[in-house]
Amino acid sequence: MTSTNDIRRSFLDYFGNAGHDVVPSAPLVPYNDPTLMFVNAGMVPFKNVFTGLESRAIPRATSSQKCVRAGGKHNDLDNVGYTARHHTFFEMLGNFSFGDYFKEQAITHAWTLLTKDWGLNPDRLTATVYHTDDEAFDLWKKIAGLPEHRIIRIPTSDNFWSMGDTGPCGPCSEIFYDHGDHIFGGPPGSPDEDGDRFVEIWNLVFMQFERQDDGTDVPLPKPSIDTGMGLERIAAVMQGVTDNYDTDTFKALIEASEALTGTKAQGEQMASHRVIADHLRSTSFLLADGVMPSNEGRGYVLRRIMRRAMRHAHLLGAKEPLMHRLVGSLSAEMGAAYPELLRAQPLIEATLKQEETQFRRTLDKGLKLLDEATAGMGPGDVLAGETVFKLYDTFGFPYDLTEDALRAQGFGIDAAGFEAAMGEQKARARAAWKGSGAKASDDVWFDIAERVGSTEFTGYTATEGEGQVVALVNDGVEVQSAVANDTVTIITNQTPFYGESGGQMGDAGSISGAYFRGEVTDTAKPLGRLHAHQVTLASGEIKVGDVVQLKVDSARRNALRANHSATHLLHAALRNTLGEHVTQKGSMVAHDRLRFDFSHNQPVSGDEIAAIEAEVNAQIRSNSAVTTRLMAPDQAVEAGALALFGEKYGDEVRVLSMGDADGKNYSVELCGGTHVNALGDIALMTVISEGAVASGIRRIEALTGEAARLHLSQRESQLKGLASLLKISPDEVGARVETLLAERRALEKELSDTKTKLALSGEGAVSSEPEVLGEYGFLGQLVSGLDPKELRGLLDQAKNRLGSGVAAIIAINDGRASIGVAVTDDLVERQSAVDLVRAGVEVLGGNGGGGRPAMAQGGGPDGSKADAALDAIRKILLG
Repeated sequence: MTSTNDIRRSFLDYFGNAGHDVVPSAPLVPYNDPTLMFVNAGMVPFKNVFTGLESRAIPRATSSQKCVRAGGKHNDLDNVGYTARHHTFFEMLGNFSFGDYFKEQAITHAWTLLTKDWGLNPDRLTATVYHTDDEAFDLWKKIAGLPEHRIIRIPTSDNFWSMGDTGPCGPCSEIFYDHGDHIFGGPPGSPDEDGDRFVEIWNLVFMQFERQDDGTDVPLPKPSIDTGMGLERIAAVMQGVTDNYDTDTFKALIEASEALTGTKAQGEQMASHRVIADHLRSTSFLLADGVMPSNEGRGYVLRRIMRRAMRHAHLLGAKEPLMHRLVGSLSAEMGAAYPELLRAQPLIEATLKQEETQFRRTLDKGLKLLDEATAGMGPGDVLAGETVFKLYDTFGFPYDLTEDALRAQGFGIDAAGFEAAMGEQKARARAAWKGSGAKASDDVWFDIAERVGSTEFTGYTATEGEGQVVALVNDGVEVQSAVANDTVTIITNQTPFYGESGGQMGDAGSISGAYFRGEVTDTAKPLGRLHAHQVTLASGEIKVGDVVQLKVDSARRNALRANHSATHLLHAALRNTLGEHVTQKGSMVAHDRLRFDFSHNQPVSGDEIAAIEAEVNAQIRSNSAVTTRLMAPDQAVEAGALALFGEKYGDEVRVLSMGDADGKNYSVELCGGTHVNALGDIALMTVISEGAVASGIRRIEALTGEAARLHLSQRESQLKGLASLLKISPDEVGARVETLLAERRALEKELSDTKTKLALSGEGAVSSEPEVLGEYGFLGQLVSGLDPKELRGLLDQAKNRLGSGVAAIIAINDGRASIGVAVTDDLVERQSAVDLVRAGVEVLGGNGGGGRPAMAQGGGPDGSKADAALDAIRKILLG
C-alpha cells in the first residue's frame, strides 16, 4: 500500500524533477490576503505572484499546502464526521506556472503522473472542461486519448475560476476518478453527480483572462497555471478505499482514539471518532502556526473546532481530557513532513488540556440544561431561540454545539428567535454603555463593532501585516473615503498595532495601500475590542474595503515592550523588598519611560531602591524566556498569578510568566500587553524618582534600555564636570562636598554670631538697658539686618540679662518688621508673650502672632511703626 507520506513525497519529487521550485507549506494564517481567515487553497501563498505584485526567480513551483476550511464561505465544519470527504484541515497538492507553461503541459503533467508514475487505470478517469473551452477539450483527446463522452463540458461556474469580481480568472478542467458501479452516483453534470462513485481528485485552473470592471474578460499577456489536488482524496484512491477516513493517517488517529476511549469506531460512535481525528489535525496545526484560542476572530474558530471535538470525546464516554493525549500520534504520522508539529508539541498538548478541562465544566452544565429544555420534545420539534440564547449567554454554551447536539436527536433550532434575543441583548448593552458617561458622539464605535465585529490583534507575534479597511471615521462620523492631509481614524479587520490599554500606550507606525500612504500617530481601543488607528494621510486616497499594509514602528514597540516587562519585574521586586502589602495601583508604559504606582505608607529609602534595582537587573541578566498562557481567571489566580483588584476580566486571560526565583517563576501576572521574548531584551533598568502621589500611594519612575544608559551616562558626565571644577578625581567628589558643606555651616554660624553680637551691642537700640515698668523689668530693642530666625537666640540672651522681666525685640528688613517677645518663667502666670506679641503685631499692620506664654513671634508689613509697637507693649505692662 502507498502511504499518504509516500504520495506527498512522490508528487513533490515529480514536479521538482520537472523544473519546479519545491516550496514548503506556508503557515495557515495568510500573510498576503487579509480577506481570508485561513489559507484555504494551495494558490493562496502565491496570490501576489499571480497578480503581479511579486515575482519569483523560478517561474514554476510545487507545494503541499496546509489548508483549513472552517469559517466564512469555505466552512465545512458541520459536515465533518458525517461524510466521506469533508475536513476542516486538509493538504492541497499543487503545481503552478507563473507565465511559463500553460494548458498543454499542465494536462500532460497531470496525465503522466496519475497514469504512468502512480499507475491509475486510465479507464477510471474522466475530465471536465468549461463548456466553451474547446482548446482544453481537444488537448484531453490528444494527450490522454479520452473518448469524447469522458470529456464533459460543464456550463456552470464550477468550471470557471476567478480571484474576485475583477482580476485574474479562467476556465477549469477537473479530473474525476470512478470508484465503480457498485457505488451509487453518476458522472459530473449528471442528475446523480452528488453520489460517491465519481470523486474529483484534481482541478487544473487555466488562468487565462483578466476580468475588467465592466465584466469583460481580456486575455492575459502571460497565462498561468494553478492546480489543486486534495492529498486525502488521492490517498483514498491509491489505497483502494472510497472514504478518506479509511486512509492510513486517519486510521492511525482513529485507532489511538479508540484505544484511549475504549470504544470502537462503529455505528453512532463512528462520527465522533472521525470528528476527533479531523479536528485534532486542524487544532494542532493552527496552534503550531501561532493561533491561540480566544473569543474573537481566528481564535474563536479554533476554539469552536476544539470544543466540537471535545464534545464528541464526551459522547464517547471520556471521563478525562482526551485531545492532548492524541497529539503524540499525530506527530508520529505527520511530524516528519511538518516539523513545526514536533517543535510545538508541548504547547499544543498544554493548550488542548487546559481548554478541555475548562470546557468540560461548561459542557456538563450546558448538556444538563439542554436535556431539561428538550424533555418532552419529539423528532422534528424546534427548540425555542430564547432558550438557546439563555444557554449561550448565561451558561456559555456555544450555539453551534447546541445545534450539533440537537441535530443528533432529530431536533431543530429557532434561529430567528435566537437572533432576536441576541439583538435585544445588544440593545441593552448599547443602552448600558451610553449610561456609563461615554460621549454621545462615540456611539459610532458601537455601530462599527456591531457591524464588523472586533479587530483581530496579530501583534503578539508580528509588527507587520495586511488588513482590510472595514470603517473610516472622521470627526466622529463614518465616511467612505479620505484624502491627503486628512486626519482620519482607520479600523481594519486585523492589525499588528496595539491599542492603548492596561497602562500601555498605543503603537505608532505607518499604513499604506495601492493608492495612499499615511502615518499612524497613535492607536486607541474603543469599547475594548476595536483597534482604531489615528492616521494622518500623507498622499493619495483611502477607501473602505481597501487592502492595506500595516507596519508598526519596531524601535518604539521594542521600547514599549521592554518598559512593560520591566514594570512586572519592578512589581515583584517591590513586594520582595517592602512586603506583600505592595500592590499595583496604576501604571503608565510609554516608549521613553515607565511609571508604577503602588500601595506603601512611607517613603522608599535609598538602600531599598538600590536593592530593588539590583534584584530587577539580576533577573534581566538571567535572560530567561517570557512565556504566556491563556487561562480562565480563577485558574490563573489559583496558579499564583497576580490580578489587579477591581479590574474586570473576561472568560479567559493571558498569564505572563517571567524570571526565575528558586526554581519558580519570579513574576506571574495577568496581562494583555506586549512584552519582550526574553528578559535580556530589557538590557537595564534604573529608578529615576520615588515619591508620594496620594495617602498610602507611592510612585516610582524608571528607565530601561538605551534611555537608562543615556540617563546614567549623563549623570556620569555631570559627576566628571563637578570633579573638574573642584580639581579632584570623581572618586573624591563625595568627601569634598561634605567638607565644603561643613565649611559653609561654620561660616554661617560665624556670621550669625557676629550679627547677634552687633545687635546686642546696643547699636540702633531703643533701650540698651532694662527699664522698670510698674512691677516688671523690660528690655526693648530695635535691630536691623537680622534674620527673623535669629530672634529666638537674642530673646534667650535678653531673658538672661533681665533675670526677671519681659524682653521685646523687633528686627526690620526691607521695611517689614518681625517681633519677638519673651517672658521669664516667674512671670508667665501674670503675662503671656502671645498676648504681648499680638499687641505689637497689630500696630505693625499684621494679624495674629503666636507661640507659647514664655515666647512668641509675629510680624507686620510696616516697619516704620516699630517704636509704636514697643510702646504698645509698654502700655500693657504698665497696666
